Amino acid sequence: MYASFMTEAPKTIEALFDAFGTIVNFSESVGCGYEAARQMRRRNSIPVKFWPAVVRASIAVDIEGVSYDALVQMHLPAAEAA
Repeated sequence: MYASFMTEAPKTIEALFDAFGTIVNFSESVGCGYEAARQMRRRNSIPVKFWPAVVRASIAVDIEGVSYDALVQMHLPAAEAA
């Protein structure tokens, strides 16, 4: 649905938000408020309590490759992820 233009799984928090198209789409899909979603994007971090909803929402809107392991990798500092 939202991610039809994507050719690979998102590797960063920014790419994950981009896959949803807008912060509104993300917040509605995940079930959090707009401001909470906006702050997640700004901080480049999604609190662990939202991870189950993020994984479910990603599956529901056909964003491939979003799992708990993928979310851990997205949250690692760049030096550790390399």
